[in-house]
Amino acid sequence: MNILMIIGIILGGGVSVASTVGITVGIFGTIVYKFYRKLRFGISMFD
Repeated sequence: MNILMIIGIILGGGVSVASTVGITVGIFGTIVYKFYRKLRFGISMFD
């Protein structure tokens, strides 16, 4: 295979992994933050 194709595949894979990790961390961070607000301040989890 061409060296540029291999570099493109590696970069594309890295970007996709980073995107997946970022979305996953963001979702769990939001859930944890909502629980924290609910427990500390008594705010609804749906606001």
